Amino acid sequence: MRKFCLTILFLGNATGILSPGILETIHHFFSGFPPAPKIQELEDGIPDYIFPSVDFLVIGAGTAGSVVANRLTENPNWKVLVLEEGDDEIFLTDVPFFSPLLFTTDYVRVYKSEPRPQDTSGHGGYCLSIVDGRCNLISGKAVGGTSVVNFMVYSRGSPADYDAWAALDNPGWSYKEVLPYFIKSERCKLMDEDARFHGYNGYLDVTNAPFATPLKELWLKAGQELGYDLVDYNSDRFVGFSTVQATLRNGHRVSASKAFLRPIHDRANFYLSKFSRVTKIVINPMTKIAVGVEFVKNHKTYFVSASKEIILSAGTFGSPKLLMLSGIGPKDHLSSLGIRVIEELSVGFNLQDHVNVMCLMFLVNESVTIVGHRLASDPVSFLDYLIHGKGPWTIPGGAEGLAFIKTKHNSRNSKRHEDDYPDIELVLTVTSLVTDISALFRNSLGITEDFNNEVYSDYNDLDLFTIVPVLLRPKSRGRFTLRSTDPSDSPIIEMNYYDHEDDVNTMVQGIKMAIKVASTEAFKRYNTTLLPVPFSGCKHIVFKSDSYWACVARHMSTNLAHFAGTCKMSTRRNSGVVDHRLRVHGISGLRVVDASIIPTIIAGHTTAPVYMIAEKASDMIKEDWKDSAP
Repeated sequence: MRKFCLTILFLGNATGILSPGILETIHHFFSGFPPAPKIQELEDGIPDYIFPSVDFLVIGAGTAGSVVANRLTENPNWKVLVLEEGDDEIFLTDVPFFSPLLFTTDYVRVYKSEPRPQDTSGHGGYCLSIVDGRCNLISGKAVGGTSVVNFMVYSRGSPADYDAWAALDNPGWSYKEVLPYFIKSERCKLMDEDARFHGYNGYLDVTNAPFATPLKELWLKAGQELGYDLVDYNSDRFVGFSTVQATLRNGHRVSASKAFLRPIHDRANFYLSKFSRVTKIVINPMTKIAVGVEFVKNHKTYFVSASKEIILSAGTFGSPKLLMLSGIGPKDHLSSLGIRVIEELSVGFNLQDHVNVMCLMFLVNESVTIVGHRLASDPVSFLDYLIHGKGPWTIPGGAEGLAFIKTKHNSRNSKRHEDDYPDIELVLTVTSLVTDISALFRNSLGITEDFNNEVYSDYNDLDLFTIVPVLLRPKSRGRFTLRSTDPSDSPIIEMNYYDHEDDVNTMVQGIKMAIKVASTEAFKRYNTTLLPVPFSGCKHIVFKSDSYWACVARHMSTNLAHFAGTCKMSTRRNSGVVDHRLRVHGISGLRVVDASIIPTIIAGHTTAPVYMIAEKASDMIKEDWKDSAP
């Protein structure tokens, strides 16, 4: 009877009869997630019982801020206030397959990179086939941050990544020292994990999607055919092929908010203010102590102070912006805008990202991929998701397989696949940019309509899958600067993709490796064929030549929102903004805890490292204040 009633409700929704509220209630009932709690919301400024000060003030309820708020409120004597500009999640954000569509919603903030056209000889540049040549750069704007809209991939990177962090004058950040913090967060529910490297009692669910297309098995067989092992990439065996490990619970997205904030909604010392945009960190210029922040809510400006610390967790773009607006950053840049310099630091430099190519698509001769109109017209599969948390809607953004590989270009004369230093990741997605359900995602990437019509129009809604090569270890560096002193003004972001020629060469090898995977005997089962249309902007170059793929990389420069590095963790001598305990150099009472502190980007997706960074930072904060009076 229950299934019958839900079927009627689903059909009612399809005809506009079912309200979103009813659907939300049904979803929460079956998913195991309670509705968003009424956390002690500050509706009109700071109420008298915590004004004028809290102990800790956290800027941003994203991935890092959610963890920090959870861990610091474990001490009942500490009052913690989190200021967040965004809103709570809804039913739409919980559906794993919807991830690409979320990039067009109010749950993201879209930044634009500065254009970099080709030079007069036709070389260089990036995002050349993106609207106005400006890459779309996505950042989450929600309680839960980017974890509300990302592809949910849980990937820690290589042990060598963290040993490299430690080598940059960052004691305590080697792989051996950070591994316990990965384990601390995790609630592992994987089938074939290496138990030595996983946690089972944390807040964050990590598992495989409960549904798989036939392509996943072909992916694993193709890897073995090419001589790679099947690995748990979150163990010490990193190079190889694998299925995706994702932050899911009962087939639904687990964001940082669901994992770390909802379980503590009844803690009396936890306060959250949504729709609160921080505009400045207030710092005493004489003592150089961060004393509080100014924020705007309901068109009113408020000030709140922190008696112990301010934790800045606004992300790779938000954190450097607030530091510079508050007088911390490069002297010449801040002075040119009329900002009083309180502390001169290399804020905004060292910007890194995993540039990728999302347009490498392959035709198959059977209905083994996910095509938008087929999925949308199948109420049974949606009910399977809604009731049981199963079926194709549970695939995180359509991603089923990962491979971490070393390309020929950067092999360092090594012939061992086991060498734990990959430079390319390959992501198997069982959909493509051609399907109707992907139209919004194409728009969010900024792909021009002319490009779409010229390249994809003859293949609309056919069965295609995509292999996305991701540049894991870019040598190019970008920069983030302010456009003005107006906090609402868009910043200047120079991504500088492919500035270093090695990055282009490595990406070319990554593209060729993706094609090699799709050309294995395993994939011949479905007559897998590379989309044969030359890309506009590159038609003058021999199709499938190295020069052609280099051209494609520069024209279709896409990203997965893995931005990092703008508040680098290191010593001042190494252009660091924060020290190894994440304290801003020269400023008391202020730490940065998010992906911006990453000194060199890891060979993997950045969400898992941010959880780890926040866990470790929380312990450091507790240690620093353990002897303080309540």
